[in-house]
Amino acid sequence: MEPVLVANGLRRRFGDVNALDGLSLEVLPGELYGLVGPDGAGKTTTMRIFAGLMDPDEGTVHVLGSNPTDRRSGVREELGYMPQQYSLYGDLSVIENLRFFGALFCLERDVFIERTNRLLAITHLESFRDRRAEALSGGMYKKLALACALLHQPRVLLLDEPTNGVDPISRGELWELLYEFVESGMGVVVSTPYMDEASMCHRVGLIHRGRLLQQGRPADLVGRFVDTVIRVDRHDSGIEAVIAEHGDVILGVSPLGGGLRIVIRSQAADAVAEALRGAGATIEPVRPGFEDMFLSEIRAGGGT
Repeated sequence: MEPVLVANGLRRRFGDVNALDGLSLEVLPGELYGLVGPDGAGKTTTMRIFAGLMDPDEGTVHVLGSNPTDRRSGVREELGYMPQQYSLYGDLSVIENLRFFGALFCLERDVFIERTNRLLAITHLESFRDRRAEALSGGMYKKLALACALLHQPRVLLLDEPTNGVDPISRGELWELLYEFVESGMGVVVSTPYMDEASMCHRVGLIHRGRLLQQGRPADLVGRFVDTVIRVDRHDSGIEAVIAEHGDVILGVSPLGGGLRIVIRSQAADAVAEALRGAGATIEPVRPGFEDMFLSEIRAGGGT
């Protein structure tokens, strides 16, 4: 299949800051591609370039074979974009916001009514059609923004951190909607700082400081993880001293129950485990996850 989006060597600077540093990726039709990374990694800059709202300093982007900044190509009519910031009219109701976007996309009345009714049904916003956007909950607001972005039935959908600030139930509902859209052949790019959402994508790109560290299927990326993850049963000054002493080979430490979850470079795992046992800790192995792999990639690339 021909990709619906291709980016090659994207670079973008803001003053002394390298927001993007040679980023390249492609997205296929019917694929949910996750751009995963922490705040400040370059996700929003990438999405704005994909949407044609910003030019890269270097590199190229083609959406459905065209430059998204070229208004003559008609490619913007095939793009749906949901920015991270609140972008709807708060003093307009749900249906009034949809009417505004319907007029913006020049939809005929019958087409608008059919699509609006369907989108209100699948987003569960039918009973809130007369509520002002500013009075919606975070989850309902995001679903309305998604409905507005889908009203013209785009072939490529760009979602910049769509679940940020959304409750867990609404997050799940949003992801269910995304699966329905990609099944119809739509190519979807979703950016997220949440590592648990990475495993919900068909493919992911790990972005940090404007660089793509790795990309591939989530299970494949985790399967290539070679470092060691353990749990220690308690958290006290003796354990902290061992962790501090071996800080150069410990990739991450986080609370886990009453103890700690520790990610260690594989070649040093035995030595660190022995030191922890010497400090009185009980150790058990833990199955690595996506966040462990991401931390390992950041440290391997010289990041923090």
